[in-house]
Amino acid sequence: MQGETFSEPGVWIGAATRRVDDSAAEFSAYVAERYDGLLRMSYLLTQDRGLAEDLLQTTLARCWLSWSKIKAENPHYYVRRSLVNTHRAWWRVKRSRWEIPTDSVPYAVADGGYDVLHENAVLLEALGRLPRRMCAVIVLRYLEDLSELETARILGCSTGTVKSQSSRALAKLRDDPALSKEAWR
Repeated sequence: MQGETFSEPGVWIGAATRRVDDSAAEFSAYVAERYDGLLRMSYLLTQDRGLAEDLLQTTLARCWLSWSKIKAENPHYYVRRSLVNTHRAWWRVKRSRWEIPTDSVPYAVADGGYDVLHENAVLLEALGRLPRRMCAVIVLRYLEDLSELETARILGCSTGTVKSQSSRALAKLRDDPALSKEAWR
């Protein structure tokens, strides 16, 4: 049988099985390399540790299903765009269908790269007060350090929209009373 090998006596492994194993290894390597950054981006979008983890896991599960197509393109661009689109889709669902948080907060914080952001709770709250699209623009442009063009591609809009949303969002943040110089004294 051409293209097939023995793994154990009497058990054939075809080329398709090797391709799946290769894709799984490539996907695992990608996730291991990019997980912390994606989790940080997810946290900045959701403003909640649990939701950030759920958002990222949902996104990664969807990306795994199409990984053979994604890896041929720019996988990080695709995964980030999928993360933003999944976040958008979550906000279309009525909040009443969401899980209700518990009264107690766990004492141990998971090491995921976002615990440093808790020190900047005021800034995170201000980001949370921005409209969703403005928040996504600020996260992608300034916290993920993407160009206007890359941000526009991920959000599926023009660079002019990114510029105007960024300008308006920064103006709202400047006018936010919690971020004023007097509030920091």
